[in-house]
Amino acid sequence: MNVTGYQQQQGGFRTCRGTLRERERDPRQGVGMETACCLAPGALRRLIELPSPPLNRHQLKRLEEHRYSSAGRSLLEPLMQRYWEWLVGRVPAWIAPNLITIVGLATNVFTTLVLVYYCPTATEQAPLWAYLLCAVGLFVYQSLDAIDGKQARRTNSSSPLGELFDHGCDSLSTVFVVLGTSIAVQLGTNPDWMFFCCFAGMFMFYCAHWQTYVSGTLRFGIIDVTEVQIFIIIMYLLAAVGGSAFWQSLIPVINIQMKVVPAICTFLGAIFSCTNYFRVIFTGGKGKNGSTIAGTSVLSPVLHIGSVIILAMMIYKKSAIQLFEKHPCVYILAFGFVSAKITNKLVVAHMTKSEMHLHDIAFLGPGLLFLDQYFNSFIDEYLVLWIALILSFVDLVRYCVSVCNQIASHLHIFVFRIKPLTPSTLQ
Repeated sequence: MNVTGYQQQQGGFRTCRGTLRERERDPRQGVGMETACCLAPGALRRLIELPSPPLNRHQLKRLEEHRYSSAGRSLLEPLMQRYWEWLVGRVPAWIAPNLITIVGLATNVFTTLVLVYYCPTATEQAPLWAYLLCAVGLFVYQSLDAIDGKQARRTNSSSPLGELFDHGCDSLSTVFVVLGTSIAVQLGTNPDWMFFCCFAGMFMFYCAHWQTYVSGTLRFGIIDVTEVQIFIIIMYLLAAVGGSAFWQSLIPVINIQMKVVPAICTFLGAIFSCTNYFRVIFTGGKGKNGSTIAGTSVLSPVLHIGSVIILAMMIYKKSAIQLFEKHPCVYILAFGFVSAKITNKLVVAHMTKSEMHLHDIAFLGPGLLFLDQYFNSFIDEYLVLWIALILSFVDLVRYCVSVCNQIASHLHIFVFRIKPLTPSTLQ
């Protein structure tokens, strides 16, 4: 999510000739992935794409007019820039920027899931190599996330889709980063702190794009994502070297466990960041009468993230079987996918200068958990939690695939390949 990682790209999925001609007749019509369109049966396409295009004609038109805008530079970024410039110079010119982005995300997700496997309640001790793997995975993700935009400019493939794709991957990666960090310090023994740290991380990422939706400019602070990621990498290394004994050790004088220190830092960082975010939200509106760039109320996005956090908190506190305490990883992922979905919709609303509607199928999973508890948990809460996880994940994937395919079709580009569209390509 570095400054250099946003202004991007393009490569990837394309269409069959017939589908392209249909799209030319109706620009609102989405186009499936290249492989899904040409090789997969229709049933598979219906599973991985929404039944109707998520963006309308006017949104696509405004998307074409979108221009990336950012301000600020974090403390370590000038130093890291030299490494990132060297790294992007080693990347072949035929590799699409979005491919770099998705490889980084996949690496971070995989390494975190290894930690989840060994520590499902965030209280266990994982093997040393699992923490080292997470540290490497996060560093790889940070590096690739920083150079995707550089690769886009280097290959002359920058586009609005690249910016959206980058932000979308970051929104999902945030969920796994906060979860992995909580597991590394065994924060599951302090469920209230774990709940706060995980949802604070998602909330702050959402607020970063909320203030962008209001002001039209993505702002970076002196201590931002780059610094936080390096701090988390150090925490992984400490977990590998010191093990559970390190995080459970007491700090002299103040007599608190070492694992609480990262939680306190998260609390202080959330206060500092949110103060800056809300100052922009309340005073920096670029629309009419200080509204968002879409002309909507600057407070409208609070309904979405507020609904996620309130539902998560109510279900956590009202569970008869201590659902969050016993299954924190599944719980965070279930609500994290919902958070990633609404963050993606916020980014789309910003880039298309459109209203963000509250009704969303993403809330189906949390809603089922809430209703199950309301009716005295007549279905096992753990089973409903898994259903919510699956529903949230499937909904996120379908939305992202549909948006990316529709934008790629509209802009006449690929998602994961850098290749100009020629008549021979359509044969």
